[in-house]
Amino acid sequence: MNARLVSAPLAIVLATLFAMSPPAFAERSDRDQPVNIEADNMTVDDRNKVHVFEGGVVLTQGSLVIRGDKLVVTQDAAGFQNGVATASGGKLATFRQKREGTNEFVDGEAERIEYDSRNERARLFNRARVTSGGDEVRGAYIEYDAITENYLATNAPGGGKPAASGDTRVRAVIQPKNDNKPAAAQ
Repeated sequence: MNARLVSAPLAIVLATLFAMSPPAFAERSDRDQPVNIEADNMTVDDRNKVHVFEGGVVLTQGSLVIRGDKLVVTQDAAGFQNGVATASGGKLATFRQKREGTNEFVDGEAERIEYDSRNERARLFNRARVTSGGDEVRGAYIEYDAITENYLATNAPGGGKPAASGDTRVRAVIQPKNDNKPAAAQ
């Protein structure tokens, strides 16, 4: 099993996808770091190109850390990977990665985090939250297209029509970005 092939799409998308400020990229050096995956159990189906990690799953690559109860990585005939991180028992799958050139981190959580490497698109489903710096977005569904650097956040699972009951609002907190701050008093 080639660990770089298994998690490279997750590393790439989570490295760049969740920036809520102007485009903020994760540590470039993360891509060159080895991928380490820890879990209680691992199942590999080489014929169908499916790798399943279960039980306290922790994926690390440089500053990137993904945690969940289960991580399933599939590979299509063209070599593109799809990854799905999930949690159970009311917990959430999480990720954290340092942004390039800053001491800030991008953090996210959801019941399910999916990544499609062919389309370079990440999706967070159910109780989704992404923070970058002091900015935060919450909704039932958050999608990021790494090619166009566009965000979609809805309070409808899968980006569809919101449920008839409950809160149907997306929440965002965007901190002021003041580039003209006065110099500190000497």
